[in-house]
Amino acid sequence: MISCNLFHKNEKIYNNFIIKHNKIKAKKFAFIPFENRIVFVPHCMRNIDNCTAVEKSGYYVCSECFNCKISKISILAKELNYKSLYILKGGSIINKIINEQKPTGIVGVACLFEGYNAFKMLKNTDIAIQFIPLSKGGCFNTDVNFVELEKILRNIV
Repeated sequence: MISCNLFHKNEKIYNNFIIKHNKIKAKKFAFIPFENRIVFVPHCMRNIDNCTAVEKSGYYVCSECFNCKISKISILAKELNYKSLYILKGGSIINKIINEQKPTGIVGVACLFEGYNAFKMLKNTDIAIQFIPLSKGGCFNTDVNFVELEKILRNIV
């Protein structure tokens, strides 16, 4: 677990790193067909009091219950023909999902620290990643700017 003081000290570093790597991968990402892309969102975006997502080993599958913003993201990803959307319990499951699904593009939503770690973890792969940080952090009831995420999902960047 990272301490809040260490995170805030490094927040600017993480943010600059993510902006740089999003730009580097943007052109390649834009040419990847939607059906070869997956979406990762963090479990902290779920409305834990009302969520009806199905729990799997290491992630949840959205049931599109409309109790949180993930439903809206899941529906849009399906409409665009994305391969899958995963609600991650943690970053350790990412490699397993990638090995099973074999995406060539990933849209990730998480806190800056997790986004930074995901880019580092996947740096030696050919996977084009686009990451959007949470607009409201914390470990529960987090949020993302849906308008900005939709631009990434639809290739309107």
